[in-house]
Amino acid sequence: MLAYHKTIWLNNVVFLLWVMVILQVEAANDAEILLKFKQSLLNTDALSTWETSNVQPCTNNTRNWVGVICNRGSLFGLQLENMKLKGTIDIDTLAQLSTLRTISVMNNSLDGPFPAINKLGRLRSVFFSYNNFSGEIHDDAFEHMAVLKKVHLANNSFTGNVPKSLANLAMLLEVTLENNQFYGHVPNFKSSELKVFNISNNYFDGQVPPFLAHMNTSTYLGNPGLCGSPLPACKPSIHKNSLSMVLIIVITVALLLFMTGVFIVLTKYRGTNTGKQITARDVEMLPHEKAKLKQGGNDLYPNNQARALERPTSYKKSDNGKLCFLRNDRQKFEMQDLLKASAEVLGSGSFGSSYKAAIIGGPTFVVKRFRQMNNVGKEEFQELIKKLGRLRHPNLLPLVAFFHKRDEKLIISDFVENGSLASHLHGKRTPDQPGLRWSTRLKIIKGVARGLAYLYRELAELALPHGHLKSSNVLLDDKFEPLLSDYAFTPLINKEHGEQVMAAYKSPEFTQNNTITKKTDVWCLGILILEILTGKFPANYLKHGKGGNDELATWVDSVIKEEWSSEMFDMEMRASRSCKGEMLKLLKIGMWCCEWNEEKRWSLRDAVEKIEELKEMDNDDLADFPSGRSFSSESSYSRIASITTEEVV
Repeated sequence: MLAYHKTIWLNNVVFLLWVMVILQVEAANDAEILLKFKQSLLNTDALSTWETSNVQPCTNNTRNWVGVICNRGSLFGLQLENMKLKGTIDIDTLAQLSTLRTISVMNNSLDGPFPAINKLGRLRSVFFSYNNFSGEIHDDAFEHMAVLKKVHLANNSFTGNVPKSLANLAMLLEVTLENNQFYGHVPNFKSSELKVFNISNNYFDGQVPPFLAHMNTSTYLGNPGLCGSPLPACKPSIHKNSLSMVLIIVITVALLLFMTGVFIVLTKYRGTNTGKQITARDVEMLPHEKAKLKQGGNDLYPNNQARALERPTSYKKSDNGKLCFLRNDRQKFEMQDLLKASAEVLGSGSFGSSYKAAIIGGPTFVVKRFRQMNNVGKEEFQELIKKLGRLRHPNLLPLVAFFHKRDEKLIISDFVENGSLASHLHGKRTPDQPGLRWSTRLKIIKGVARGLAYLYRELAELALPHGHLKSSNVLLDDKFEPLLSDYAFTPLINKEHGEQVMAAYKSPEFTQNNTITKKTDVWCLGILILEILTGKFPANYLKHGKGGNDELATWVDSVIKEEWSSEMFDMEMRASRSCKGEMLKLLKIGMWCCEWNEEKRWSLRDAVEKIEELKEMDNDDLADFPSGRSFSSESSYSRIASITTEEVV
């Protein structure tokens, strides 16, 4: 009997040793696989801890490599968010990770077509939002992924229909496809557990499936062809008896228009049409055709440079609608000139689509086509826009003109060639394009503060003089002077939509108490300061609805309390040792502006005064700052107040 128990004990020991050997081999393999995967990416500075297979990614539940998620000593997931990664995803290499269950590459610059994700059949979560992926997703892209629960593909350039294999997944909990160019009908999703769903700002048409009718209206906004609960009811279909007559009339009218058009073209352009640039007046495209055109490959627009500007749906020759100019120092033009302009799609933002329009023989403007202003009256719209048009400040983007119809609202502003602050902090850069130095960032934040202070003086009656202050709404001219854009639109934007997407509604006071005040813009300024200093994107801005936990401010707070290091500053600024004290002062200003307790948060006046005192070089200490609390804990402010310039360097 004793010998039997000894045999059992020895067998168990051998089995445990065998399991340990297997786990060690698997860990070694994981390290080698991840190193190979890293080689397929570009701009991998954030993956500096991925260096050698001698150091394993995971030790029990502790991660040794940045961006990995560990579970019982195994690699459970990859969380490679906000790392400025470029290139394409090497799925074949990742498929060798047998324990991989979740992957997130949100807010990078990865591109190419949708990866063959079904090679990772055991995945539970896929987070690909806020990248540069493009093209159609094949119908079988999600086949054999029975345990997949979360799919986030928002804010890319995907086109085509929603894959049937995605709609057929039975365990789906979350699907976000907003701000792409998907088109066609919304499929019937089979999952009865779908909790998060968003397809806003695409080109879907037809009726919302009854199974999805309980979702919030914001889920479907920005798809003009959609109808049915919770959207307005679909128009009744034409009776079969009258259908033939309608078809005959439509075909007859179409033929007459076609023949008339051919005659006009031949008469007007005979012998002179060689090399003519095709414009919006020449080609009228359906939404899905526009989506395909944006991906390139159309002979009408070589290299995807010039694209047709969408014709305003309510503008007809018989209308008296005209562009209303807000400035006398800009060249005037008519709506017809705008429709003839060659245009480039800049993107689909929080409020609608933006186009770069080059007027023939004239300047270049940005045309913003607003989708979410349908609840505002004409007089209210014109009164506020005209008031904004009268604003004059070197740090505000000038509004040039506007167009108003019941179903069509355009706002035209100057085109700023240098792009947004967000693109310089987080976007693609050419090899010869320098990063943002401390002196440049200080110039930017001072300009932002001055522009915001001007809005507070001139628009004192508004609860939110800006309302949507974030890095993508700070444009930079050729001298890197900032220009605030999308300011003071809060009274015009449909309230339900504004609360879903605008920066002000991510603030603690709205998240907790559904309130906004003049200090809400100050909170947005604080987040912008932290973003400029750290180079990290505020992740809660990516979410629709209330802000929830503010990851950026919380991360800064935790670093200050637990493991202070000057490496929290963006690496592009770390080289300058003579300005770390001033950088630290700006960090403290940002934290005071991010104070969760609104009563203790600085006023804009206090913040602007302290920002104006900052210098490019260190020449004094930190004693001029008041003592007090940080935005989340007293110990944090005490810690940062005790940090010296020498400790930062």
